[in-house]
Amino acid sequence: MPDLRPILHINGILLTGLAVLMLVPAIADLAADNDDWFAFWASSIATGFFGLALMLANRQDRITLNLKQAFLLTTLAWVLTGAFGALPFMFAEVNLNYTGAFFEATSGLTTTGSSVLVGLDAMPPGILLWRSLLSFIGGLGIIVLAVAILPLLRVGGMQLLRTESSDRMDKVLPRAREISIATGSVYVALNVACMFGYWLNGMSGFDALNHAMTTVATAGFSTSDSSLSKWPGAGVLWNGTIFMFLGSLPFTLYLRALKGNWRELVMDEQVRLFAAVVMTSAVAITIWHASEDQYDVWDGFQHSLFNVVSVASTTGYMSADYAQWGTFPVLVFAVLLLLGGCTGSTAGGVKALRYVVLWEMLKAYVRQLVTPHGVFQQRYNGRPVPADVPLSVVAFVAAYLGALGIMTLMVAAHGIDPMTSYSAVAACLGNVGPGLGEIVGPAGNFRSMPDSVIWILSFAMILGRLELFTVLVLLTRHFWRA
Repeated sequence: MPDLRPILHINGILLTGLAVLMLVPAIADLAADNDDWFAFWASSIATGFFGLALMLANRQDRITLNLKQAFLLTTLAWVLTGAFGALPFMFAEVNLNYTGAFFEATSGLTTTGSSVLVGLDAMPPGILLWRSLLSFIGGLGIIVLAVAILPLLRVGGMQLLRTESSDRMDKVLPRAREISIATGSVYVALNVACMFGYWLNGMSGFDALNHAMTTVATAGFSTSDSSLSKWPGAGVLWNGTIFMFLGSLPFTLYLRALKGNWRELVMDEQVRLFAAVVMTSAVAITIWHASEDQYDVWDGFQHSLFNVVSVASTTGYMSADYAQWGTFPVLVFAVLLLLGGCTGSTAGGVKALRYVVLWEMLKAYVRQLVTPHGVFQQRYNGRPVPADVPLSVVAFVAAYLGALGIMTLMVAAHGIDPMTSYSAVAACLGNVGPGLGEIVGPAGNFRSMPDSVIWILSFAMILGRLELFTVLVLLTRHFWRA
């Protein structure tokens, strides 16, 4: 049994910070003379009390973490912040029970963007701001998680992102602080630039702020039920397209680019694969639009590129209901649900890095069939792939597809049609946001789902965001006995 004191102490710090953050939407509602300010105030008191109790009761002079503690900390942090981040949704006048509130909070923190709220255009500013703030802190936390902690847990090939000084688990916290400062600066700068771009193209300051926090975080929460289609004009679409794409790229490459090494950002293999898939899909759908006389070529390309980037980056915005575009575009989007952005970014999904490794494995295997005694080195970005990475990637993809299949069957067992069941699970497991079909499609909502399905999908969001094995390992007897 791992020592829980450092785990509970760190979670206490996180909850205390979450309690302070709840005061921001409370102030916004108070300024707007909306009674929901009290819901945020009460939630802040409850969360802060619990956080301080955990922090003080488990205080230690020096905090170190071993491998088992890191697994437990990572999962518990997302569950607890989601559990307490749900309180404002439950107390505010948005008619959500705790199941829906937990789903909404988890969706924000995992930057999924699936929602059970309707009537966003008429909602008070506090709730809208709280959704965006959850996405903002979730996006930053995901970057730190991806580049500071998950590589050390050696799950799903994430060890390819390991840095030279992160070999020991007792360096997780110091390195997390260093990485938080560096990536946080880049993250905030992108948010400011994105907000300014939205404001210049016609959004109010409040709308621009909210959309910036959920664009760079690839979360997709909007202040309108119509998403970005509420703001006509190409400027908003292009601003969203650019910053969704930037949010999908590895933030470690931004840090290297700032040091003058821009070539790595452009030549990185997973970045090139992600960009190629996005552009190919957008062009293919543009051709479909032209053949069906749905848009002229330029308008068709703008809408196609925006929505392709939105789904591929696991953001979830929409400029139009692409589920109504026809069979071919829907099939393209169904495949894109399984793509995801790049590792070390705010995006979810399987991620491009793993597809690069799988392609290298396939090439090596075919060559081995032709030359049985040959030795073929698998490479990533010109460097040899560590021996443990291919097995880790294959295990991850197998587990991902297995989880997708099992949870799809669990949802379908509630009488939900196959397309809706698959796309809802794929959207939540891949942290994409909207699925396909009339119920959970880009113009739909998860509100009509039964509570039991909502809990399945909430688990899927956490499972997908934490790279599966970080959660699954806690469900094994060996973890607790070893």
